[in-house]
Amino acid sequence: MPSPRSADHPAAQPPERGTVDALISQTRQLRGGVNAVRRDTATTEFPGLDDSRLRWQRALCDLAVHHLDDLGVQLGQLRDGLPGEYGEPELGTGPWDEPAERGTPHSRVGSAEWNFLTDEADWSDELCRIFGRDPIEGGLTLDELPSWLHPDDQQVLTSLVTGCLVDGKPIDGEFRIVRADAETRTVHMVGEPVLDHDGCTASLWAVLRDVSDLRRSQLAVRETHDSLRRHRHFAQTEHRLAVELQEAVLPPWRGSLRLPHGGTAALDLAAHYLPSATSALIGGDWYDALPLPSGRTLLSVGDLTGHGVAATTGMAMLLGALRGMAVAGVEPGALMSHLNQLLDSSSQPALGSAVCALYAPDTRTLVWAQAGHPAPLHFRDGTGRALPSPDGVLLGATSGATYTQAVERLEPGDLLVLRTDGLAPRGPDLDTDAGTERLLELAPRLTAARSAQECVRTVVEAFGDEEREDDACVLVARVFSD
Repeated sequence: MPSPRSADHPAAQPPERGTVDALISQTRQLRGGVNAVRRDTATTEFPGLDDSRLRWQRALCDLAVHHLDDLGVQLGQLRDGLPGEYGEPELGTGPWDEPAERGTPHSRVGSAEWNFLTDEADWSDELCRIFGRDPIEGGLTLDELPSWLHPDDQQVLTSLVTGCLVDGKPIDGEFRIVRADAETRTVHMVGEPVLDHDGCTASLWAVLRDVSDLRRSQLAVRETHDSLRRHRHFAQTEHRLAVELQEAVLPPWRGSLRLPHGGTAALDLAAHYLPSATSALIGGDWYDALPLPSGRTLLSVGDLTGHGVAATTGMAMLLGALRGMAVAGVEPGALMSHLNQLLDSSSQPALGSAVCALYAPDTRTLVWAQAGHPAPLHFRDGTGRALPSPDGVLLGATSGATYTQAVERLEPGDLLVLRTDGLAPRGPDLDTDAGTERLLELAPRLTAARSAQECVRTVVEAFGDEEREDDACVLVARVFSD
C-alpha cells in the first residue's frame, strides 16, 4: 500500500534506525525488569499483605508489561518502516528478539485506506487478521464496516468517520468489533483524510490497533483497585466498630480509681490496653474491676481468640455474663465453669483464657480461678512471684470442664498484676512465659511505686515497644489501708 499523504505536504521520511534501535533496547530492558517484578509478585508470599492488594499489584504489573509490549512493537514498526515501502517486517517477531506466537493480539497493528473515487478498501494483511478475515478476502468498505461493530459502538464509528470526512477532523477513537467467530475485540483507530489537488477528500487513511488485552489489563487494575479500596473501607469500618464496642464494654475509668468498700482496706486500681504490633484489628482481650453488692471486688482479665468485631462481640458477651454471675454471688470456680459452657454452646466457636478473682477487703483475702491463663503475679517487699495456679483448661476447649479455686491472703502494700499472655512474645520454648519472668524482674520498681497507675506506666515502658503478635491487657491492683 502506498504511503498516504496530503497534496500539499511531502511524504514523511523514515526515522534513523540507530535512534529507534536504542529506544527499542531501552524498552526491552525495562520490560524485562517489569516482567521480573511480575513473576516475583506472582510467586512470592507476603505475610500480612491481604489478597486484594496482591491482586492489584499483579494487575498493575500485567498492565505495565502490555504497555511496554505495545511500545516495543510500535518502535519496531517505526524502525522497519511502513509495509510495502521500507520493507515488510517479518510476521511473528518483535523487538524482544524472542519468537512470538503468530497473531499475538498485543502485536496486531494494521492499516487501511478507503478510496472514495474508486470505492475500494485496501487493508493490510494484519488488519484482516485482527477482524478474523483471510487476507485473500480483502478489506471491508466503510458501508460494510459498521455491521462488524458491537451494536453499542456503531454510533461511535459513524461519528468518527463523519467528523473526519465533513469537518476534516483526525480520527482518534475506540470501538469493539464482533468477528465471524463471535469473538469480541477492542480496536483503536487513528486516521485522517487524504486530500486531492483540489482540496477534496479523496480517501481515508487509518491505522488500527488491537488493544483488547491492554484494555482487559486496565479493567483488571480498576477492579482490583476498587476491591482494595472496598477492603480498606471495610477494615476501617470494622476497626472503628470494634474500638467503639471495646470502649463501651471495658471499664470507663482511666488511671487510678479507688473503690471504697466501707472496710479496713480498699484497692488502688489502674489498667492499660496494648494493641498488637502486627494487626490493625482489635482483639478480644479485656480487663475488668467491679465492686459487688457483697462488698467484695471482682478483678478479671481474659483473652478471646480472633480479631475484629467478632472477637470484641464475643468478649462483650463473656464479660457481660461474668459480671452478671459475679453480682449474683457466683464463686470464681463455678463462674469459670459457666463461662466454659457458654462459650462451648456459642454459635461462633472460639477459645478463651481468663482469670477471675474476688477480693474481700475486710479479710484481705483473694479467691481466684483460672482457665488456661497466666497466674496473677504477687509483689511484696521488693520481690514477686506467680501465685500457684488452681486447675482449669481453656474456655470452650471441652464440655463439662471443672475449675478449682485458690485462696491467697494479702497484706497492706501488696501488689497484684493480672495480664493477658500477649504482653510479651514467647521464646522458642513455648513452656517458658517470658512475660512472667520480665515482670518479676521489675519487682523492685513496682513495689517502690506510689500508686497503681505508676506501676502500669512502669509495665508499659518495659513492654510498650514489643513486636506483639496479639493484643494485651494489664491490670494492677494495690492493697492499701483507708
